[in-house]
Amino acid sequence: MTILWLTLSTASMFSFFARYFAVTDPQTPALVRPNKLMAFAVAFVLIMVSGLRNNIGDTVFYIHTYEINDFSWNYIAQQKDIGFNLFQKLLKSFTTDPQAFIFSVALITNLFIVLVLYKYSRLFELAVYVFITSGSFIVSMNGIRQYMAAAIIFAATKFLMEGHWKRYMLTVLIAAFFHQSALIMIPIYFLVRRKAWTGTTIALLVVAVLIVAGFNQFQDVLFSALQDTSYSEYQNFQEGGANILRVIFYAVPLVAAYLGREKLRLLFPKIDIIVNLSLIGVVLMIISTQNWIFARVAIYFTIYQIIVVSWVIKVFRQKDQKLIYLITIFVYLVFFFYENVIVLNVQYGSDYLHW
Repeated sequence: MTILWLTLSTASMFSFFARYFAVTDPQTPALVRPNKLMAFAVAFVLIMVSGLRNNIGDTVFYIHTYEINDFSWNYIAQQKDIGFNLFQKLLKSFTTDPQAFIFSVALITNLFIVLVLYKYSRLFELAVYVFITSGSFIVSMNGIRQYMAAAIIFAATKFLMEGHWKRYMLTVLIAAFFHQSALIMIPIYFLVRRKAWTGTTIALLVVAVLIVAGFNQFQDVLFSALQDTSYSEYQNFQEGGANILRVIFYAVPLVAAYLGREKLRLLFPKIDIIVNLSLIGVVLMIISTQNWIFARVAIYFTIYQIIVVSWVIKVFRQKDQKLIYLITIFVYLVFFFYENVIVLNVQYGSDYLHW
């Protein structure tokens, strides 16, 4: 965990100076633009730490697969996520070192995420801090194929915000070549581009509660519909449910966003789109208390909550904002320690980074 603690402190320092040396920019939602050099340093730190690891989650599996496969056309044709295997085939034509593969995925994933946080976050340093302490950074190193797809779609936030649906759909299709679950974002486009906290919001929450209450029946219907697809394998997925504390953790910022919704819209008129995406993430996390697989799907949505947190501080009274900011820092730090040290006991391994 030492390297991860250093990552948190270093990235937080660079992101703080990125906002400290920010310049006025009326073209951005926050009306200020963080310092580009410092923001690049943040991305550099995250990419290096993620890209030079040799463990965490299924990293070992991906390293082994890259080492033993030649990614022939016949092999690729038999796989369900063609783009990801084409990516490995192309990379292996240059190098057989699996570390180059891990580094390349980390580069794409973290660069896209930092770029979006740079553009849409109100408090850039808080967004970077929450990305790490909420567990998103570590999750990006576990299930790297899906998180890479999520990062590609996250990079298309501009298309979503500005209503460029053709460009957004093309991006989703590209992401789907890396992980088919990305296709869920196609109908989501039409669902989230509307005012938040309407009847749709209530309906989503009611549906989530009903699914949890009758989860066994819902699961039977769901996997019956998916039995002839590549997702039928999840029927035997047995990792238990998500921790209810994590659900509460994701829900609290949205409660603040609801209470300060009018001021939030004045500060950032298009924030409703981000809030709606975050809300869907919370709904999926509620359902995931019954089966962790739904938390995997939630990856596409919970990443937007980082942006929400960076804005919600500003809905409080000016004299209270500093206190709320410090409380947020403390709570996320405690969560980071609890989840990664006490619960998961995450051990970072690398052939290049040692402490």
